[in-house]
Amino acid sequence: QVQLVESGGGLVQPGGSLRLSCAASGSIFSIISMGWYRQAPGKQRALVAAITSGGSTNYADSVKGRFTISRDNAKNTVYLQMNSLKPEDTAAYYCNADMWLVQGGRYDYWGQGTQVTVSS
Repeated sequence: QVQLVESGGGLVQPGGSLRLSCAASGSIFSIISMGWYRQAPGKQRALVAAITSGGSTNYADSVKGRFTISRDNAKNTVYLQMNSLKPEDTAAYYCNADMWLVQGGRYDYWGQGTQVTVSS
């Protein structure tokens, strides 16, 4: 009964910007944390950025100073503002949410993925 819907990916030139959004809906009691992961061809899925319900953040070294994660707890939505994009940022980006459900239990959910391509 929980769904994560992502949007905002696309094609952008090096140095450009994109803003990704991920909205969670369903029988959510509370969200512990939400984050963004990415996976490029031939590479493992890796953490890009994460944020707790209290506002604590964590970033991969490769995106520090360029990406900013934020959230709207009331809307169960997380955002990723990506600036100064580089070709090496090209990947499929996946939203993740760690949450307690209304009926009980703690679960991880994943979005469908959105493609970000940085190329001239």
